[in-house]
Amino acid sequence: MSSQSPIPGRRVIAALSLKGGVGKTSVVLGLAGAAATQRRRTLVVDLDPQANATAALDPREAPFTASDVLFDARPGIASEAIVPSGWPGTVSLLPSERALEHRAGDASPDSAGRLRRALEGVAEDYDLVLIDCPPSLGELTRNALFAADLALVVTEPSFFAVAAAQQALEAVGLVREHGNPSLQAGGIVANRVRPTLPEHVFRMDELRAAFGGLILGALPDRSAVQQAQGACVPVQSWQSHGAKEACLAFDALLKRLAPRTGSEMSARSVTPTPKSVEIPAQGGAS
Repeated sequence: MSSQSPIPGRRVIAALSLKGGVGKTSVVLGLAGAAATQRRRTLVVDLDPQANATAALDPREAPFTASDVLFDARPGIASEAIVPSGWPGTVSLLPSERALEHRAGDASPDSAGRLRRALEGVAEDYDLVLIDCPPSLGELTRNALFAADLALVVTEPSFFAVAAAQQALEAVGLVREHGNPSLQAGGIVANRVRPTLPEHVFRMDELRAAFGGLILGALPDRSAVQQAQGACVPVQSWQSHGAKEACLAFDALLKRLAPRTGSEMSARSVTPTPKSVEIPAQGGAS
């Protein structure tokens, strides 16, 4: 990851991408797991109708979802839908469901501010809020950006990476100009990067040439990330060399985006860190 100085005072982070398949949800879950190992109170808001983050966080019950919250949109109503995740530690969840797709077409004058209102007085209860946006720049992503302090653009080392990241940054700029002046572009992270592949090296150089200091670095392509998600546990509890590499990268990214404050380090929570999960030995880094 980049060695740049951290951005202080950030709490609500929206992770967005222009298209699916770049592992945006994996990045959100990796950051949530990294925060949990530090015993930071973390809320994941699943704003993607595919509900992959919800499935991986495996809540025991979800009587209400983000769809209900956006429909109601009263100040603070999100607290009614937040549930503990199935992960050990300090991660809570505002779950998603397919019905959330109906909110994506909302074009009413106040539609973009519905999540922000719903989180009023709620986000402050957490050390970190991570919003998993759908893989588009539509109305649900606008809701996330209106509610966020920081936007994290997730891309991949491909031919379309520069154009996709540029469009995402333009969307961030529009929201900052028209409704959320406190929103900042936290940077761009490339996911599923293999530094031994010449194509990936070339695309990373291309991204750095286009965006300079906004590039936060690269997250390694490790199967352990997907394996942990399939087992509904944080990758931080997965026992393999590849998992350790991924965890180091997520720790560095979290430090860059949301460094711990003095009050967090004073350890209000004594919840234990996630337990390790044993898996069979496999060939190569996983």
